[in-house]
Amino acid sequence: MAFAEPAAAPDQPLPDPAQEARAQGLFRDIRCVVCQHESIADSPAGIAADMRRLVRDEVAAGRTDEQIEAGLVRRYGDYVLFRPPFNAGTVLLWLGPFLVVLIAGGVLLTTLRRRPAEAAPLTPTEEAALAKRLAERPDLDASSPHDHP
Repeated sequence: MAFAEPAAAPDQPLPDPAQEARAQGLFRDIRCVVCQHESIADSPAGIAADMRRLVRDEVAAGRTDEQIEAGLVRRYGDYVLFRPPFNAGTVLLWLGPFLVVLIAGGVLLTTLRRRPAEAAPLTPTEEAALAKRLAERPDLDASSPHDHP
């Protein structure tokens, strides 16, 4: 028997439109810890509804956006924010894409440098010397297999 998550209680917007607008702005910056790819503004999960209610309560209590986000980070970790802070725990998250591009560029440059240079065409003197050597060796056919019909 599978247990389904209970339906979330309907959202109760704050009576002050400015506070509600602030809360809505915060909702878009906070990741749902269940859905992980959605903000709590878009998530239908019960935990997202609980998080929206918590954010509204904190806004109504006069907390700043930074205080609210810090409380969520304490509770859920840096991952709860779509734009986590730059610190020792998130340095790879912030610098990782740049490192990947740098490494890929280095590999590409190294590969291009290792490719053999295209051989320069023979000079007329070199062609004459080659023709003379080939003429001295009757066992070698100097013609290309594509030259014959």
